Amino acid sequence: MTAAKTGHAPVNGLQLYYEIRGSGDPLVILHGAIGSMEMFGPNLDAFAAHRQLISVDLQAHGRTGDVDRPFSYERMGDDIGALIDHLRLGKADVLGYSLGAGVALQTALRHRDRVRKLVLVSVAARRSEYFPEVLAGFAAIGPHMAEPMKQAPVYAHYAKVAPRPEDFPVLLRKLGELVTKDYDWTPQLASLPPTLIVVGDADAMRLAHAVEMFTLLGGSQRDPGWDGSAGRTASQLAILPGTNHYDMATSPALVAAVEPFLAR
Repeated sequence: MTAAKTGHAPVNGLQLYYEIRGSGDPLVILHGAIGSMEMFGPNLDAFAAHRQLISVDLQAHGRTGDVDRPFSYERMGDDIGALIDHLRLGKADVLGYSLGAGVALQTALRHRDRVRKLVLVSVAARRSEYFPEVLAGFAAIGPHMAEPMKQAPVYAHYAKVAPRPEDFPVLLRKLGELVTKDYDWTPQLASLPPTLIVVGDADAMRLAHAVEMFTLLGGSQRDPGWDGSAGRTASQLAILPGTNHYDMATSPALVAAVEPFLAR
């Protein structure tokens, strides 16, 4: 990756780690669970080629240490709202993947005046929409996984960058508690800013749910007419072919889908 300006923002009791690359309109990008900003691989540079990219390590992930509070999409959304203020961005586009998409959604709901456009990548707005095997995987997450996972690359990266590598079991405990809590954000989708929903055609949730989310955002209501004069929503839906939940963040197709939406 290209050189970045790095820092820790003092927000809500956290020292939230961030990196800034590129220039132009700001885009805050949020990673998935048990990862860090490096989850996006070369896509970080690809986004930074078009805009100022602010990549973040969420609570207890990557280079951001943990604090004495449970994981919460709402609290982490407040962290991102406070980061936008700390960096004096005014408004920013916010993109989140998986866990980060839940945080991005809450950022937009709770700090609407700070979010220009929103990109939700590989997330369900209703927990029950994930496939049964995914929900079973959620139920299995906990501190007992820490020792077996020490053989995995994800732990090697965590141990390399985390302020306290010995907190890995705590990360898994808090994550397990978060992902086993039920939620349904669908009644709030209509109040979001212009939003791009991105899913793979082999993602972790029912594909029909992505269409439902798009409809709740105002999409797929009528034929806009050949010249668009009958109107269309400011939100969009992208279903990426040949893409699943696990290769989504590094797929070049992600940048290709997101950039026109942000630039529109």
